Amino acid sequence: MKKILFEGCATAIATPFTESGVNYEEFGRLIDFQIEEGIDALVVCGTTGESATMTDAERKETFAFAVKKVAKRVPVIIGTGSNCTRTAIELTKYAESIGADGALVVTPYYNKATQKGLVEHYKAIASNTNLPIIMYSVPSRTGVNILPKTCLELSKIPNIVAIKEASGNLSQVAEIASLCGDNLTIYSGNDDQILPVLSLGGKGVISVLSNVAPKRTSKMVHDYLNGNFEDAKKAQLEAIGLINALFCEVNPIPVKEALNLLGYCFGTPRLPLTPLSTENKVLLENEMKQYGLI
Repeated sequence: MKKILFEGCATAIATPFTESGVNYEEFGRLIDFQIEEGIDALVVCGTTGESATMTDAERKETFAFAVKKVAKRVPVIIGTGSNCTRTAIELTKYAESIGADGALVVTPYYNKATQKGLVEHYKAIASNTNLPIIMYSVPSRTGVNILPKTCLELSKIPNIVAIKEASGNLSQVAEIASLCGDNLTIYSGNDDQILPVLSLGGKGVISVLSNVAPKRTSKMVHDYLNGNFEDAKKAQLEAIGLINALFCEVNPIPVKEALNLLGYCFGTPRLPLTPLSTENKVLLENEMKQYGLI
């Protein structure tokens, strides 16, 4: 059985920006809050972290800040994916050099690689690092899906240890679990499907919800893993309204506004993403009140 990077909930942490770069003071505040609330791991510069609009220099600086700030209190998993294999290799090697615990590598976007291309892409990255790699399949954003048989092929590589499955297709998740067994840990990439993925053998979630509710999201997962199924089910269903509000516009538009409502200065997303609409601000605030966050 391969190394499991974490069991439970990893926060796909948002990145606060200023006009000149990253607001590290606020980023550090949120990191400390996450750890104090019992989060199991942090994912830095993923989709929620807006890596797509960060320069490579900004990404590397943010990687280094997060690793230093966390100081081994929880695993730090760095989003090193790119639609350019060479860039993904460079970023992954850098993440390893500064002491990251793992890399989250999204499928190449826009290029629309074939399944053979995906295999070669991930093989090339894995061969250039000793870091444990979590593949990230999110076809709604990238236009590319990692099919179950491709997962089986890639699971044979020792340091490809997991997949963040955000296809939304539970039949596909079941097939991946059936084919790969203990050679590939599965994490839910969708907050509204945490329990369904766990029921198929998943070990946790890489979550947007936990930016604002880390303790409750982590408890939901651990309740399920510990056999407290009724409590876990209740927590999943209680969170659905807030989860829907956090995805009422494209992530991370709503979650950055939610963090602002909690008293953080996370500002607005970078273009081409725009601030949350007035109508959806009302929706989000109401759901946060209903959930007991404000």
